[in-house]
Amino acid sequence: MTNIFVGNLSFQTTQQDLMTAFAAYGNVERVNIVTDRDTGQPRGFAFVEMTERRDAETAISQLNGSELNGRALNVNEARPKPTGGGGDRGGRGGGGGGGGRGRGQRW
Repeated sequence: MTNIFVGNLSFQTTQQDLMTAFAAYGNVERVNIVTDRDTGQPRGFAFVEMTERRDAETAISQLNGSELNGRALNVNEARPKPTGGGGDRGGRGGGGGGGGRGRGQRW
């Protein structure tokens, strides 16, 4: 199974559009258009899972830069999610106030 990142999608692109485009190169297991958590609107990228690595590599090379719904696609193999500590979001929160202490009070 190969996971493929597809970027620069038109917001009108559907899962069926991507399924059709990638199925021309082999068996597509799944298409996931990423949406905004709050609004539900598409974020302009998706992930496509293809069964055979060879088919996925062909699809990547053929579809990268090709046009779909008026946009040139950015297609490459998806990088795995980083594991562990949550990236660079800053460990302990940081910033903001003094934890309920009023000005001038000494503890």
